[in-house]
Amino acid sequence: MATYRPEGLEDTFATSAAAPGADGSSDAPAAPPRLPRLGPTGWARWAWRQLTSMRVALLLLMLLAVAAVPGTIFPQRAQDVSEVAQYIDDHPSTGPWLDRFGFFDVYSSVWFSAIYLMLFISLVGCILPRTRAHLGALRGRPPRTPRRLTRFPAQAGAEVAGAPQDVARRAASAMRRGPRWAPFVRSYRVDVHDEGGGAWSAAGERGYLRETGNLVFHLALVGLLVSVAAGQMLHYRGQAIVVQGRGMANSVKEYDTFEKGTAFSEDSLEPFTLRLDDFTARFDDETLEPRDFAAYVTVTDPDGTPSAETIKVNHPLERDGAKIYLQGNGYAPELTVRDAAGEVAFSGAVPFLPQDEVYTSRGVVKVPDVSGDQAQVGLVGYLLPTAVEITDGLYQSVDPQPDAPLLVLSVWSGNLGLDTGVPQNVYQLDESRMEQAVDADGKAVTIYLRPGESVELPDGLGSVSFDSLTRYVALDLRHDPALTWVLVFALAAFAGLAASLFAPRRRLWVRAVPGTQPGSTVVSAAGLARGDDVGLQPELDRVLADALTTFDPVTVEHTTAPGTATVHTTTADTRVPPTTSADQTQPDAPDAPRDGRDHAGR
Repeated sequence: MATYRPEGLEDTFATSAAAPGADGSSDAPAAPPRLPRLGPTGWARWAWRQLTSMRVALLLLMLLAVAAVPGTIFPQRAQDVSEVAQYIDDHPSTGPWLDRFGFFDVYSSVWFSAIYLMLFISLVGCILPRTRAHLGALRGRPPRTPRRLTRFPAQAGAEVAGAPQDVARRAASAMRRGPRWAPFVRSYRVDVHDEGGGAWSAAGERGYLRETGNLVFHLALVGLLVSVAAGQMLHYRGQAIVVQGRGMANSVKEYDTFEKGTAFSEDSLEPFTLRLDDFTARFDDETLEPRDFAAYVTVTDPDGTPSAETIKVNHPLERDGAKIYLQGNGYAPELTVRDAAGEVAFSGAVPFLPQDEVYTSRGVVKVPDVSGDQAQVGLVGYLLPTAVEITDGLYQSVDPQPDAPLLVLSVWSGNLGLDTGVPQNVYQLDESRMEQAVDADGKAVTIYLRPGESVELPDGLGSVSFDSLTRYVALDLRHDPALTWVLVFALAAFAGLAASLFAPRRRLWVRAVPGTQPGSTVVSAAGLARGDDVGLQPELDRVLADALTTFDPVTVEHTTAPGTATVHTTTADTRVPPTTSADQTQPDAPDAPRDGRDHAGR
């Protein structure tokens, strides 16, 4: 029997058969089903939906965290160029490949930036439609009262003497008024509706703060992404050691290390100068714990105006939108090294780095500028601020103050390796091309120097003199214009997250219908919350009690959940002022549910 098919009807997913023969049969195989083609526009829409989905956003967030791991494992060129060069030199097989794929510049690499931008686009694409839908919900009315209120988790009912319209509007007023501890808070958006046949209902909804907090949280995340990106592009940070009595200029070349963003320009630095006039350190007499550090400096502005300033720990100096922190301090002995020809090969203060709480400091003196073909000299040793001889030839510092300073040095000679092109740490000596000076017994030669003393170096390398002992400070200049915005958006993210987690989402309905007795009204109420909400039933009881205080009650019944026992109680005859004129003019709700939601408010 032939199947009727209207003319012109095409079914894309139907299997088209070959044309039948004269007897109505066909031996030709059936053609494969024709599937719809998405085309470029369809594929673009599919890709956009996938990118803006929540699962892809979470995946990108996790991927961004994983992509940041190499930045904590491998040295970064922005922080320490010499360490990166040393890593590549120590790993000749893997180092160049890691450098080629950007593992030493993780946060500015192409792959990290791609993940960063995709996460940004995903968040924006997710937030915009949700914001539009949320604004539409804020302008709408609460969902209409469902026909059956007995299927909701929180229920209550009563029979009072009064008109259904007055009961419904009084319930609406109780919803709007909020709890007794905060009567000024408008808790619910309310809609009063005439259901016909003498029945009136009041519907209330609250909890839009929950979605608002969710959107604020996501917007704050976008703000954090933008702020961090702007900070990485515009920030700069420099560290410098300034010896007492000397100074520095705010120039890139004056800093020992300088880190900058991709959009930084050297012309943006304000050309001020800073001189360290004095430094004081105070320690506890018994425990030797530090109590106070103060650097007294003179800052000269570009117009030549000097000003005396004090830099302390956690009290930085602010200049040109940047902050100058007191990062550290120590001792810098003034040394003079003469070569074998008696010429001054080195003269100046050498900062020694503190190693413990009594400021036992380690330092390196490199002397490359020697006369003729003489071997270069390197001095490695320790400075003891208050040296005490424990055993024969063994000294130890017992106090961080320079009461009895002693310089203990070992002597090295050879090639310092400064001409290899590989950056070196000024506080370390490359011993691969150097030999340590030893005496006739093969023991390492150790030099002991106090301020004002001079000692001849072994093997005719020259002499070294300890002229004086000065202090130095380590200053840290930081400028990041996005720090304030990072703090603002971080606080906004926490506030939005708290609102989205703790703001309850509730819907309450109160229906008043004429009772069996003349002049009586049967009141039924129900509540619905998103998720488990232990405060839903008390909230419904509060609203119903406030709504019925002006009416003569007959009975009130509470049901905490469908299927549980019903309890009947009799309430007292209390009175409150009548409803306000604003309650009497509440507009009626439309006759049909909105936004495609059913009577249960779903």
